[in-house]
Amino acid sequence: MSPVTDAPNATLSAITDEEIFAGHLGGKLSVELTSPLETQRDLSIAYTPGVAQVCRAIAKDESLAKTYTWAERLVVVVSDGTAVLGLGDIGPRASLPVMEGKAALFKKFAGLDSIPIVLDTKDVDAIVETLIRLRPSFGAVNLEDISAPRCFEIEKRVVEALDCPVMHDDQHGTAIVVLAALKGAAAFQGRPMSGLKVVVSGAGAAGVACANILLAAGVPDVVALDSKGIVSSDRADLNEIKADLAARTNPRGLTGGAAEALAGADVFLGLSAGTIDEELIASMAPESIVFAMSNPDPEIHPEVAAKYAAIVATGRSDFPNQINNVLAFPGVFKGALDAGARRITEGMKVAAAEAILGVVADELAADKIIPSPLDPRVAPAVAAAVAEAARAEGVA
Repeated sequence: MSPVTDAPNATLSAITDEEIFAGHLGGKLSVELTSPLETQRDLSIAYTPGVAQVCRAIAKDESLAKTYTWAERLVVVVSDGTAVLGLGDIGPRASLPVMEGKAALFKKFAGLDSIPIVLDTKDVDAIVETLIRLRPSFGAVNLEDISAPRCFEIEKRVVEALDCPVMHDDQHGTAIVVLAALKGAAAFQGRPMSGLKVVVSGAGAAGVACANILLAAGVPDVVALDSKGIVSSDRADLNEIKADLAARTNPRGLTGGAAEALAGADVFLGLSAGTIDEELIASMAPESIVFAMSNPDPEIHPEVAAKYAAIVATGRSDFPNQINNVLAFPGVFKGALDAGARRITEGMKVAAAEAILGVVADELAADKIIPSPLDPRVAPAVAAAVAEAARAEGVA
């Protein structure tokens, strides 16, 4: 069987293998010219001898590279292929189609040029050093599909080393759209965020980032689950990241597993590859909210979850309320680059979430708590909000 038909994703049922592979034939990206190359004069301007004048000018004043090259607004999508969505550690070459797709989304939704870079190493020092050496070639870094806990250190060190926007989208892009969706669900139900009890299933990159942004947004009761149960301070098997998470979550001191965490909870946020039993969703509080975001298979089927939950969302396009990172990252990077931001702050992320929600604030419904990923209003709204936040925080 092909790798496509092996994937149990209902959305592919009407698409043939031939269509899928044809859509990726030769890759999904190309380079387009911004200046004509039709005559000898054109060639002399774009290349030798004319290009030498521009090179000399930049050699005298390196800041001119921002004006006379594409680097200032070029995003690099960087991965080592160790945590590809739904596929795991498949290596750099096999991950390249995903990174090409990400670059294509940057162009489509934000008009940003982007190139994929996949690195044939898992060594944190080597990845960080590579990006430091390549810094003159790009203006922003989108880290992608790097396994936890390495992803936390890599992002931290790259942010510290580079004077440009850097974001690990699996963490922060996910957190931004989750916050927007939860704010939308709470607003539709007329409930304050401060009254919600949230269970986050998954304590990897996305789970930790989502827990962090929800705490920052005023949700006081967040309980995280990993494969061994509730992430609590009494556990001796937690790594540094999870130990820090345990110290800031689980205010009621719960122990045990999913059953103990979900009993009476208001929100289930699924960010793991596991499944959740129907009876556990049934044990949640009335008017509960279920975000079953694993792909290709949600933690619980949306139709089953809807028997008990008032609002259900997934990461898939074939059900209502698709929580998709494309709502966030194109606009976040465009806004950061428009403002000349040196980094992406927590305030900029929160501003992005507010902007996403603002697009549908007057259209909220149980099946519309967040805009469609294809809504053309989203990226411009996010970019404007992020740029404004960057200026307000003094990082522009």
